[in-house]
Amino acid sequence: MDAIVLLKDDHKTVEKLFKEFEKAGDEAHAEKRRIADRVIEELTVHALIEEQVFYPAAREAAPDTGDHVLESVEEHHVVVWMLSELAGMDPEDERFDAKMTVLMENVRHHVEEEEKEWFPQVRKAMGRNRLVELGEQLEEAKKTATRDPLKVPSATA
Repeated sequence: MDAIVLLKDDHKTVEKLFKEFEKAGDEAHAEKRRIADRVIEELTVHALIEEQVFYPAAREAAPDTGDHVLESVEEHHVVVWMLSELAGMDPEDERFDAKMTVLMENVRHHVEEEEKEWFPQVRKAMGRNRLVELGEQLEEAKKTATRDPLKVPSATA
């Protein structure tokens, strides 16, 4: 699978979880915890494979997009810290829903920038064969990726 298609599929998976969270009732604490735990895992793995595999390759292929990579890593930094806080938070805590809402806003902004502005530039610079090769590397990296948000490189950047 093409790397950009794989990353967009990840984005869709997370957006679906966000919508489930938004539809859950105010008192659906167990459901919100389950959804948040899936979001934490999905976003942790996604951030890790982007930072370790995709961003370096994209930056090499399209050097003029280096600023986007740096901004993305900073956005990941904020997201992984929020994920680590959500992981240890009681879903009945009055700040749980608010933290999840801010996380969703941050991720949606990040996804929009990647998909509309950056991915088209990377696709043009890399070409199909390289993107398929990179997609295979991303799939392989997912298998062993950490599920701990604080072990994503941007967490300490």
